[in-house]
Amino acid sequence: MDRRGFNRRVLLGGAAVATTSLSTASEAASAATTARTAPAGGEVRRIKMYAERLDGGQMGYGFERGKASVPGPLIELNEGDTLHIEFENTMDVPVSLHVHGVDYEISSDGTQQNKSAVEPGGTRVYTWRTHKPGRRADGTWRAGSAGYWHYHDHVVGTVHGTGGIRNGLYGPVVVRRKDDILPDATHTIVFNDMTINNKPAHTGPDFEATVGDRVEIVMITHGEYYHTFHMHGHRWADNRTGILTGPDDPTRVVDTKICGPADSFGFQVIAGEGVGAGAWMYHCHVQSHSDMGMVGLFLVKKPDGTIPGYDPDEHDHTASSGETSGHAH
Repeated sequence: MDRRGFNRRVLLGGAAVATTSLSTASEAASAATTARTAPAGGEVRRIKMYAERLDGGQMGYGFERGKASVPGPLIELNEGDTLHIEFENTMDVPVSLHVHGVDYEISSDGTQQNKSAVEPGGTRVYTWRTHKPGRRADGTWRAGSAGYWHYHDHVVGTVHGTGGIRNGLYGPVVVRRKDDILPDATHTIVFNDMTINNKPAHTGPDFEATVGDRVEIVMITHGEYYHTFHMHGHRWADNRTGILTGPDDPTRVVDTKICGPADSFGFQVIAGEGVGAGAWMYHCHVQSHSDMGMVGLFLVKKPDGTIPGYDPDEHDHTASSGETSGHAH
């Protein structure tokens, strides 16, 4: 079983968030009054990224040479930040970096049509900018960049990057607004065709927390199919942050959300809030998709590290015996 986190985080404009282990709902509520929040944006940041071939024909992005992953690493910004990415292609085919949700000039689009891909062995600087909400000259309102977004290749296989995306060239982007609550940990879940994070059917990935941890999920879909994300035992507000703003916030609270190809959303939950520790399932709720292995576990531990009723040595993700697992593509 894969015990690793879904991504490696780069904090762009914000202090690192310490993980807390709160054992009761009252302690979690008390901690919420002192939750860490995002600072005002406006900084200029520079990072290095690589595109690399991985085992089994897969491809990935990484912040260090030789450490690419699927999904690629989390890129986190605050509204008003500018990010310059020095992007190096270590592969033997052209590759690119195309982003959703933020601002960029045509030279940073990451497509063949405008010659903004990177040839084998080449390097290119992609510049992404974010902005705060504000009023246009005509009086209409311009939304800010804050949200749950993603990046991916747009040239491998076809001019739309179909081969790159199928083989793992994708990753999460989170843009925060000033005073957004920061999580203790962020995990990325990508429904890519009939896989989760390009892993074989019924092999996770799983992720862990302790009761009371504030856990953020970035959910992305790629490929050919619509999926329905569902998490057992936990629910969130269907808005930009996944958090209610107060007792009178009319936002619908959900535990299931449809996500189509290239769509993304995110939310935060307090691990085990109201339900306690356990091996809580998440999966695609299209029945044939879950039967074919689109399932993983949110492993919520007690403060002593135990998970009631869960034995990792005996565990697999199959929902019933006697059925054949498999996945498309």
